[in-house]
Amino acid sequence: MATAVIVHGGAGQIDVGDCSSRKEGLRAAREAAWAVLQNGGGAVQAAVAAVVALEDDPQFNAGYGSVLNRDGFVEMDAAVMTAEERAFGAVAAVRDVKNPILLALEVLNSEHVLLAAEGASRFARERGIPSYDPARLTTQRQMQRWRRARRKELVEKSGTVGAVAMDAEGRMAAATSTGGMLDKRVGRVGDTPLPGAGNYAAAGLGAASGTGHGEYFARALAALRAVEALRNVDGDEAVRLAVAEVAGLGGHGGIILLDSAGITWWSHDTPYMGVAWRDSRGEGAACGKNEAAKMRGE
Repeated sequence: MATAVIVHGGAGQIDVGDCSSRKEGLRAAREAAWAVLQNGGGAVQAAVAAVVALEDDPQFNAGYGSVLNRDGFVEMDAAVMTAEERAFGAVAAVRDVKNPILLALEVLNSEHVLLAAEGASRFARERGIPSYDPARLTTQRQMQRWRRARRKELVEKSGTVGAVAMDAEGRMAAATSTGGMLDKRVGRVGDTPLPGAGNYAAAGLGAASGTGHGEYFARALAALRAVEALRNVDGDEAVRLAVAEVAGLGGHGGIILLDSAGITWWSHDTPYMGVAWRDSRGEGAACGKNEAAKMRGE
């Protein structure tokens, strides 16, 4: 079975000049996953490796560089799901972990499915993940954006990062991480840590990761909808149907998808969605408005 990976860096609206640097960050995340796969690693390890790279890149709204909530601090959500075992691990409203996707992976390998806030932090310490000063997660850029939002000068739905991967044995996994919405209510949780909403994988079908207005993705069960659509349509139509379902409820965003043949797909209805992929048909990275799901190239 051919290995494959696709990653996204969130959907929304950004300055055109940011596309070049964001594509570089997405390529780096893709290659982090690809290195795992080429060294015989599994799909879940590859997807997590890609998301860790994006969490460590302050251009993206996950981990270091996450947006700030209404009270001016970071609260992060993350999730990992494997297709074959249908195992799911997630964390929500985490404040003191550098890479929440690694904590979500620990939850996946435990008896739990979802841990939140202080409970998730305690679990992190039990699993040997050190406490991380929340102030170190706040970038100057996000502090400036938060101040503008508090003055009502900036109204924006913020992004998410994610990755889906297939390993040499045909196993699939999805991983997603986010800082949530800029200026969100304290304790607000979006779609990312909810199974089937922002993150989903099913054996014999595919794996998906979403980004957009979480409340609508949750109501649409958008990631599950994209994967389940593969029973009847190809990947291009599957992602389009899922994005359209979100839009029909009043939300917007995008979804990446990997099908059981190891082919990558994506769709979005926002001005921007950054993606990078590598599969049997080639590799590339894309950014900008409504680039077609079957596009392969720059």
